[in-house]
Amino acid sequence: MSKDGAGGINSTEQQGSRGYSRREVLRCATAVASSFALSDANGLSFTRFVAAAAKRGPVLSLLTSPVLFQGDARTAYRDPAATFHAGWFYLYFTLIKTEDDSIAYSYVAWTKSRDLQHWSPPKIITSRDKTLDFGSPGDVVRVNDHWVICLQTYPRPYGEKYGNGDSRIWIMRSEDLEHWDAPELLAVKGPSIPKEAMGRMIDPYLLRDKDVPGKWWCFYKQNGINISSSTDLQTWKPFGHIDAGENPCVIVDHNEYVLFHSPPNGIGVKRSSDLSHWRDEGVITLGQNEWVWAHGRLTAAFVLDLRSDPGVGKALMFFHGSQYPETDPRGGFDNFASIGIAWSPDLHTWSWPGGSSHM
Repeated sequence: MSKDGAGGINSTEQQGSRGYSRREVLRCATAVASSFALSDANGLSFTRFVAAAAKRGPVLSLLTSPVLFQGDARTAYRDPAATFHAGWFYLYFTLIKTEDDSIAYSYVAWTKSRDLQHWSPPKIITSRDKTLDFGSPGDVVRVNDHWVICLQTYPRPYGEKYGNGDSRIWIMRSEDLEHWDAPELLAVKGPSIPKEAMGRMIDPYLLRDKDVPGKWWCFYKQNGINISSSTDLQTWKPFGHIDAGENPCVIVDHNEYVLFHSPPNGIGVKRSSDLSHWRDEGVITLGQNEWVWAHGRLTAAFVLDLRSDPGVGKALMFFHGSQYPETDPRGGFDNFASIGIAWSPDLHTWSWPGGSSHM
């Protein structure tokens, strides 16, 4: 969190012509100097060091930890989703808070940042209600003149560990990414199926078709990953099913759909050209073996593809890690869950502050 509590630049800071404050420039210079001292001690030439820093990009080069939001005994940060607009990174996530009545309430909250380091205080956009317990924002998309976020309800009115059979998926609308209208049910089984007959469903994700303008897909978890289609986000038609985990995130790469999903641990990857036939590309676990905060489970990846943005130049992966397994009596679901970040130039090699891995 930023020390001034606003995630932006203090009034005492002045911005340069490229939008960086003097404090940020000094911080970057200090980081470069200290990093070069370490690299020089390890025999890395200055030229090679600068080339390595350039590959990370001006924003990513300042990150010193993969953890963006750290959970604790009373707080869990889960299920991240993000968008980048007008120079701001907006991050949405499930915020679980154990409150003064010792009950864990689930919300959807958002925060924003210019540099992925200094974030505004999280703001909750859903109600405090155990018969709803909103969470798992899938993604945020632009539709005509407004924004749409998809999310779930995950009711646990009697202290259940997981959402009951009334769990459903929804959308909310906004003009500014910060103030959101009331939730609207996603009737992804079709208009003839009433809400009561839709069955338990969670983890929605919206995606434009890569070939057909105006066509939308909704991916959601119900005995694997199911897919429905729509042209208006209101009238839906079931399409198919994917044998996969939960928390689907789908992007387009080289004219293929790339699905990131959550098996029991790690981030599974599948590819398809038609959404019907999928090939498995393995499971990513990043630096989990070294991250105490993610030893219990690493999961719920969201990939924001900014490889074409000159200020970032990478696909950003936001995910959450649990310090303990979800069945551990110390927690791991309603607490001790943290949001992390990694990035990739090609969706195969993933890096984070202090490490990298290849699928």
